[in-house]
Amino acid sequence: MNQKYILPDPWSIIEEGFDAEKVKSSESLFSIGNGAMGQRANFEEDYSGETFQGSYVAGVYYPDKTRVGWWKNGYPEYFAKVLNAPNWIGIKVSVNGEDLDLHRCTEVKNFRRELNMKEGYYRRSFEATLQNGTEVQVESTRILHLDLDELGVINYKVTALNKDAEIVFSPYLDGGITNEDSNWDDKFWDTLSVTEADHQGFIRSMTMKTEFHICTYMQSDILLNDSEATPAYTSEKKEQYLQFDYKINISKGDTATIRKYAGYTVSHNHQPDALIDAAKKALQQGRDLGYDSLKESQADAWKSIWEMADITIDGDVEAQQGIRFNIFQLNQTYLGKDARLNIGPKGFTGEKYGGSTYWDTEAYCLPFYMATKDHAVARNLLVYRYNHLQKAIENAEKLGFSNGAALYPMVTMNGEESHNEWEITFEEIHRNGAIAFAIYNYVRYTGDASYVAEKGLEVLIAIARFWHQRATYSTDKNKYVILGVTGPNEYENNVNNNWYTNFTAKWCIEYAASEIDRLKQDAPSDHARIMEKTSLTTEEVSEWLKVSSNMYFPYSEEHNIYLQQDGFLDKELITVADLDKTQRPINQHWSWDRILRSPYIKQADVLQGFYFFEDHFSEEELERHFEFYEPFTVHESSLSPCVHSIQAAKLDRMEQAYQFYLRTSRLDLDDYNKEVEEGCHITSMAGTWLSIVEGFGGMRVRDGHLEFNPRIPKHWDKYAFKVNFRGQILKVTVSRQGNSFELSGSEPLTIKVNGETKTIEPSN
Repeated sequence: MNQKYILPDPWSIIEEGFDAEKVKSSESLFSIGNGAMGQRANFEEDYSGETFQGSYVAGVYYPDKTRVGWWKNGYPEYFAKVLNAPNWIGIKVSVNGEDLDLHRCTEVKNFRRELNMKEGYYRRSFEATLQNGTEVQVESTRILHLDLDELGVINYKVTALNKDAEIVFSPYLDGGITNEDSNWDDKFWDTLSVTEADHQGFIRSMTMKTEFHICTYMQSDILLNDSEATPAYTSEKKEQYLQFDYKINISKGDTATIRKYAGYTVSHNHQPDALIDAAKKALQQGRDLGYDSLKESQADAWKSIWEMADITIDGDVEAQQGIRFNIFQLNQTYLGKDARLNIGPKGFTGEKYGGSTYWDTEAYCLPFYMATKDHAVARNLLVYRYNHLQKAIENAEKLGFSNGAALYPMVTMNGEESHNEWEITFEEIHRNGAIAFAIYNYVRYTGDASYVAEKGLEVLIAIARFWHQRATYSTDKNKYVILGVTGPNEYENNVNNNWYTNFTAKWCIEYAASEIDRLKQDAPSDHARIMEKTSLTTEEVSEWLKVSSNMYFPYSEEHNIYLQQDGFLDKELITVADLDKTQRPINQHWSWDRILRSPYIKQADVLQGFYFFEDHFSEEELERHFEFYEPFTVHESSLSPCVHSIQAAKLDRMEQAYQFYLRTSRLDLDDYNKEVEEGCHITSMAGTWLSIVEGFGGMRVRDGHLEFNPRIPKHWDKYAFKVNFRGQILKVTVSRQGNSFELSGSEPLTIKVNGETKTIEPSN
């Protein structure tokens, strides 16, 4: 783990002292977003040191042609890339003729940056001595507004400390931006126009191939000692670039401020020829409200989010900071307003994983959004997959499947598979199970069975058809087997009979069949419509069930456990505790060949199945499997610690559960995997929430009712969270003195606590 430098604070992420070695990491950690767009925490002023520029617009991507030295049938033609969008945050600053650049200043002191999670802004301040001897104090505050989500604002203040100063603010738009992770160094953006009028600037751009249109825009106000100033300005316009220059002279002790209003309008929401008019409207709205009102309304919007989503922890500030950072980033990334959007593993904090949709959304994120927002938000995540069903069927057809079988993509922006690693693209087929489980989980939690009739059953049928065709009958075993797969543990490729994959296939088939039967009874007209639409017969369902009822599961009689896959016990079973610490993380020190031959597990695999399908197994079975597999787990996936924390808590291994919780909640803040400069692990952050609510809180839904088995780590005095369960808000508080429940709703709620039935009366 890298040395900690983020200061503990319950509501803010704070860095003090300028360290050029930490700039790229901090750019990730201090990122901001509003669901529609987001940015790494790059400096506004020029910086000549190491930096990773990053501004992103939700839903805008490029199909970067796959780069391989060979080609196979069905191989994805491209890898979807979230695009580094034109830069609007830039403000060049000249002081007495010298550019402000922290990399070149003779001294930088009192450097501080803060991501204020309570009110939703990013602030940076410092004092700098330029090479010309001028000393200045700088404070910059940046907001991406949640309600006016096409708009951002920067309040950038420069104070002359030791002498009078001529300040030149040069706000600019730069359309000549490229991605760090391009396969072929393609040109992603085509600049259509660069225009200006009356302090307003606009760059119209279009993505190559996908033809997304955006307008990047700006307008700035200049202030002297907080009073409006009207300096003359000049402009500089290039093919992909627009800059305004504002010159203002200030006396020693005076402060010059530039307020830059800027952002993006996008063809998702406007006609391409209306983007500039939409930008002008956004500018007018922002400037009419003004910076102070925008900042205040931003705080109000975040107050509303925190009122429902916050988890409070007493007695452990690092744990408190960790969970709020995770909740904050999740809400910055996705707010559920638009069913066309989803949640990329890095959100708006970096380019790795292409910003695409993975199975992480269904497996980890859906429960967070179900419980902390209106259920319609979670439904949108399911609708996203339903809208891509035909593409999933086409993906399966490319691999030789038929009859409407669907294989949902490992990575996607529009429903097409766009992942370019063979062992993942074709073998990590368990992602189909996460899609089906999400439907089950949604209905179980919300009680909204209408989704299955309207959309969900078609998805379940297509997935069941895939599993039926993917299984192979083994005459040797007299069982159905699933060959050539990669399970959740990506440190094993092309294995036979990954237990998690086999069990998921069995469960998916049986769940689809049960929902078909239920719908026939509860909604016969919907049942008839879907049977006709999918050409499904009872005979076909019977063939599915032959596979599910006779599925093979590798098992060790010696250890009395399910094996992760055939041949797992052939490995040299050296536990992680006996692994040389200098070799960690192994994915940064070992060859892939060595990793594949090792017993080391990247993330929960068998234990992922015990998490999803826990009602199928006893606690004793869980304990045996946890004791066997956890010692071989290196947790080099961000998705690993949260599942282990939940399982450890269930087994009352509270110290272990707590350590896993710290790892998942502070994975990025403490840079456990030494990679945070690439971006934060957004989708796994929902797992942090699960670690508390399902782990320590022990929350489950059974037979339409909430159940809790609360536990508390010894490091905490008290913790509390809220869940929106079927339209009623339940607050759960767990302390050393006991548990309490407070209900905001219209009628009593019956729950179970440690096996005892309780009725909670509304408090309002």
